[in-house]
Amino acid sequence: MTHILPECKNPKVPAPGCQFNHFLPLQVRFNDIDMLGHINNSVYLTFCDLAKAEYLTEATSARAEVGDITVAIVNINCNFYSPGYFKEPLEAATTVTRVSRRSLTLEQRIFNPTNGDVKCIATTIMAGFDPKTATGIELPQQFISELESFENRKLLVET
Repeated sequence: MTHILPECKNPKVPAPGCQFNHFLPLQVRFNDIDMLGHINNSVYLTFCDLAKAEYLTEATSARAEVGDITVAIVNINCNFYSPGYFKEPLEAATTVTRVSRRSLTLEQRIFNPTNGDVKCIATTIMAGFDPKTATGIELPQQFISELESFENRKLLVET
């Protein structure tokens, strides 16, 4: 079954630049809610982290385990568009938009799957990383190939 990103009616939300092939249902917990009754902004980054780990596990042979991580987060930007609420259904959509020899860019959207309302869009840059030496490295070609296969498109941009 093909899962597609529903249309968002908010004109401030940019249209996706590519297809999303990974979706993860999210569970909002009582302690995720702030004093205004909204999901706290910091919780969205936790949702994105969970979805990133699931994405990388599904799309590549890398595992989100200590000592087996080939990438590390070096930058996250998150734009918020609509508040989320307790008991509201939410999903995270994740895709890789770009890969270079040393880094990749992920786009993630947290949204309500019943009405398409996008809560936030996060862009994350992850760089190649060797946990044994704690230094930056080139992304392994196998890792890049697995991402391209999962996304069913060329991602590598020579810089």
